[in-house]
Amino acid sequence: MTIALGSLLAIAAGFVPARAGTSQPGQIVWTFDRLDRIGGAATHVEGHPQLISTPAGKAVLFNGVDDVLFIDQHPLAGAATFTIEAIYRPDGGEFEHRWLHLSEIDPATGADSDARFLFEHRVVGNQWYLDAFVTGPGYKQTLVVPEKLFAVGKWYHVAQTYDGKMYRSYVNGVLQAEAAIDFKPQGAGHSSVGARINRVSFFKGAIMNARFTARALSPEEFEPLPKGLNGAE
Repeated sequence: MTIALGSLLAIAAGFVPARAGTSQPGQIVWTFDRLDRIGGAATHVEGHPQLISTPAGKAVLFNGVDDVLFIDQHPLAGAATFTIEAIYRPDGGEFEHRWLHLSEIDPATGADSDARFLFEHRVVGNQWYLDAFVTGPGYKQTLVVPEKLFAVGKWYHVAQTYDGKMYRSYVNGVLQAEAAIDFKPQGAGHSSVGARINRVSFFKGAIMNARFTARALSPEEFEPLPKGLNGAE
C-alpha cells in the first residue's frame, strides 16, 4: 500500500484522517441521509428535495428550482479560524448556484445580518467552477477562478479554510484561490442548503455531507471522497 508523503507527515503529527462522514473534536458534521434533522438540528423543508442512494450511502438531491433545506444552526458561530468541507455533485442547470449559506442573525432585530459564509458554483455548458465567499464587519472576499473548470455530474470534495491570515478554497484538495483577509468571528444564526437563505440561486445536484471545523485544516486532513464515488477506492 502506498501512502502519500503528506499523509505520513499528518500521522506523525498526531492526526489520523477521518473516514468520510465522521467527526473529530471541534467539528460539526452534517450528514444528508434524512430530511427532518441534519447534524442534530431541526430542518425546515421547502420544495421536494429527495433522498437518493449512492454507492457510498444516502444523499439529498435538489432540483434547481425550489428545493431548499433551512437548518437552525450556524455551525461556525464564534470560530476565529475555520474549515468548511462538503462532498457534493453539481448537475448543471442554470449559471448561478448558491448551495450552502451560513448566516449570522442580529440578536437585536432577529433578522439576518450582513455576516455570512457562502459556497457557490457557476455552470458553463457541461462544466462548473467554484465560488467561495465570506463577508462581515471589515472583511469581504470572493475566491473564484473561472478558468479552473470541472465536469458536471461527478462527485467532488470542496473546501474553504482560514488560518488567521489566509482565506483559501480547494477542489479535491487542490488549491483554487487564496487571499489575505481580516476575518472576525460571526455570531449565532441559521443556514440554508440548496439555495441562498433569501431563496434565490437554487442548486441542481446532490449533497452527501458537510463538515465544519474551528481551525484551518491542511489538504492532507480533508475528508476523503467516499469509496465508490467516481470509482474512488
